[in-house]
Amino acid sequence: MKRVIVACGSGVATSQTVASKVQRLLKEKNVPAQVDAVDIKSLDMYVKNASVYIAITKPEKEYAIPVCNGIAFLTGVGMDKELQKVIDALR
Repeated sequence: MKRVIVACGSGVATSQTVASKVQRLLKEKNVPAQVDAVDIKSLDMYVKNASVYIAITKPEKEYAIPVCNGIAFLTGVGMDKELQKVIDALR
């Protein structure tokens, strides 16, 4: 199964909220994926096995996978566009 990583500073509050929302949205669209929330310090370890990274904070470096804006899933502003990026990365 393909994997989505959501990372914030602690891997608890914000990333968990976004991960839950993304998981629900993907399920509604029948897109199978595992969505995991992690802390930013562990990101490099998890991103190696992921298809897409949803960033809550601006990434400090480049990644070999697509990076989406996690704030869109919190605010709803631009969420459809970012969700489509996630879906495209999972296909």
